[in-house]
Amino acid sequence: MVLRAIGAPLVWEARPAPVPGPGEILVAVEACAVCRTDLHVVDGELPNGRLPIVPGHEIVGRVVARGPGVASPAPGTRVGIPWLGHACGHCPYCAEGRENLCDAPEFTGFTRDGGFATHVVADAAFAFPLAGFEDPVAAAPLMCAGLIGWRSLRRAGEGRRIGLYGFGAAAHLLAQVLVWQGREVYAFTRAGDAGARALALRLGAVWAGGSEERPPELLDAAILFAPVGALVPLALRALRKGGRVVCGGIHMSDIPSFPYEILWEEREILSVANLTRADAVEFLDLAPRAGIRAETSVYPLRRANEALDDLRRGRFQGAAVLVP
Repeated sequence: MVLRAIGAPLVWEARPAPVPGPGEILVAVEACAVCRTDLHVVDGELPNGRLPIVPGHEIVGRVVARGPGVASPAPGTRVGIPWLGHACGHCPYCAEGRENLCDAPEFTGFTRDGGFATHVVADAAFAFPLAGFEDPVAAAPLMCAGLIGWRSLRRAGEGRRIGLYGFGAAAHLLAQVLVWQGREVYAFTRAGDAGARALALRLGAVWAGGSEERPPELLDAAILFAPVGALVPLALRALRKGGRVVCGGIHMSDIPSFPYEILWEEREILSVANLTRADAVEFLDLAPRAGIRAETSVYPLRRANEALDDLRRGRFQGAAVLVP
């Protein structure tokens, strides 16, 4: 399913199977989750993308061929392919172990073809073996919603009371991590979204309410997954002194002005950019131990446009997953 023009529907195309080059693998896609970032790609809200492009960066599949110089993973191995598709390895950020900030990165489904397809070519060094993950549909959302949630939590710190603004794919996975860790989850949803609130409470949240409501306790940290800048001042008002607001999305509407007094007392606003391979190794080790399970709605690959529209309009809980 190919994006040929910004804002246009994806188009079904038949292409020859891609051939992996040096350092690459060819993967037969079993499942690819649909991320809000895919909407940002379709809507042209991210700079420096490529057209035409096959979107999709929450990919699970089996290795079917290896390019020159690739010793592993072996054919038949189930792997996960995330948003960060390649890092240069030699810029100052890569040298510091911060490859998520690489000066010359490639991104799956944005600058290199992604997983809204039957096959995808990936950098072997940025594909993660998924031994023990028996259900590709359930595993697919872990490759971005799970990983970005995990990185956002690491940025948020060790506080006990954590607010999650926007209770979609990432938040419903992260809530399970927080409950497993013994922390308290406060879920903030769109007004009237009873389904999201019910899901949050079922997953162990101690409170669920609207984004403009004040929680019953001041928060140690708030993580924003909804791409709505107006939530930043609201989250600041819900924080204790020294608390943090973490913006977990790759794109957000403008943050409105707000009084300095709600930032004062050493509150902080932080952003999250992409992920590192170390994040993936940590989270994919933790997820089975914590019993993380994605809530999914499955769509055939040809219905990718429908899945994107349903995500935009909030018609399902959890994550949408495309299956070829």
